[in-house]
Amino acid sequence: MKAGFVNIFGKPNAGKSTLLNAIMGEKMAIVSHKVQTTRHRIKAILTEDNYQIIFSDTPGIIEPKYKLHEKMMQAVKGSLEDADLALLMFDIKENPEESDLIFSSLHLKVPAIIVVNKIDTQKDRKKLEEIESFFKEKKYCKEVIAISAINKEGIDQLLNRILSYIPEGAPFFEGDDISDLPTKFFVSELIREKIFELYQEELPYHSAVLVREFKEKTTLIKISADIIVQRETQKGIIIGDKGSMIKKLGTLARIDIEAFLGSKVFLELFVKVRDKWRDNETFLKEYGY
Repeated sequence: MKAGFVNIFGKPNAGKSTLLNAIMGEKMAIVSHKVQTTRHRIKAILTEDNYQIIFSDTPGIIEPKYKLHEKMMQAVKGSLEDADLALLMFDIKENPEESDLIFSSLHLKVPAIIVVNKIDTQKDRKKLEEIESFFKEKKYCKEVIAISAINKEGIDQLLNRILSYIPEGAPFFEGDDISDLPTKFFVSELIREKIFELYQEELPYHSAVLVREFKEKTTLIKISADIIVQRETQKGIIIGDKGSMIKKLGTLARIDIEAFLGSKVFLELFVKVRDKWRDNETFLKEYGY
């Protein structure tokens, strides 16, 4: 039996969450074309007959502007310490020098595979070869693997290479759990994903979701959640004209939550204004940061 920890790093939008979802075959991490979607360190547990791999999807590496950002970057630093292997995600459309600066600054003490993602967007084989040889010369890089996370292309090959770095050992988690995070966390993330999809500009970054109630009844699960925003005007935007937007948000979120939980769901959403919550220790703790 093999058992170990694999941590996924990269710039915002490199495709870390998409990769995690592709490997797990489950929606573990919310995905959006907007940067900084992942705020928490999400642990996913992949258990098969002969191995158990615990993956961590970390927030994209950014310069902190708020206490919230500082906490996100602490999650990145914390996950450097308990890995057997690092996956360093690189978007093929990006500048390799920029990512190299970030990867070098991590001062990794564990082996790293460079995962070149989004190869479906690049038809020029020469460009891929240039990127591969650029990273292969770097001290932190053990090998380079090219994938398309969104199309699940190259995932099996990547998994085989990951396993070659995982040590022999007993599983860390028993049973068939796919994460060490509570179900309520994933419910709040699915609601937050819909905020990213439905609302423009800065609003998704100013909002948080807190699941207040999660009750399993005989025929359905009753969930009530607060959407936290910073200003009254934002509350108005979330609710929309005659409640049209929050109704749409609730419907879309409920469909995804039902698919995730495999059960009928009754979902109630409330919008609360909490001034400057992203810089308030008490609020950040309450919202799980």
